[in-house]
Amino acid sequence: LAVKRLAVAVQTCRVRVSAMPSVRERFQAFLNGDNLAADILGKVEARTGVSRNFLATGSVCSMGLYLVFGYGASLLCNLIGFAYPAYRSIKAIESPDKKDDTIWLTYWVVYGIFSVVEFFSDIFLFWFPLYYIGKCVFLLWCMAPFSWNGSQVLYSRFIRPFFLKHQHTMDSVVDDLSGQALSTAETITREVYRAAVTHAAESEKDM
Repeated sequence: LAVKRLAVAVQTCRVRVSAMPSVRERFQAFLNGDNLAADILGKVEARTGVSRNFLATGSVCSMGLYLVFGYGASLLCNLIGFAYPAYRSIKAIESPDKKDDTIWLTYWVVYGIFSVVEFFSDIFLFWFPLYYIGKCVFLLWCMAPFSWNGSQVLYSRFIRPFFLKHQHTMDSVVDDLSGQALSTAETITREVYRAAVTHAAESEKDM
């Protein structure tokens, strides 16, 4: 009985794996899909006559070499993690469908947490030669156009359970900080107003 169950499980796994599109098929679908990269590659392909597959492969290889040996790899990673998601977020805001809004809001939540963590760990990690390649791959995984991309996985498995568990505590902290910030702003405004009035009065006396 145990052997039969194991055989059924193996067969089920094989069926699921065979049903899943390969990485090459997903890459090909992305290159031919409705997205900014496909539009740019299509225009370059039309002008040069070079296949978009070669253009995409050459661009990825060149970017990988630059991330290892080039100057300003950190800036390139940040542009990759910001430029395309910002473009897609604007498109999501302007579209009537709210599902894509949730997708990109989830990405920005993960991206924000990642940026905070990286701020404290970057001083140690950036010495590794493949750090920026790993960071770039991670950001691409987070924005990938499929349901199990990085932002969806990290949010559903880690961020959301943590937030729901500590939501009331976090709300209290945010309310306290907001109250303190408002009080500080009011105090500064009053002091600036008093200083301005005093300065104006002294100027009139001197005249």
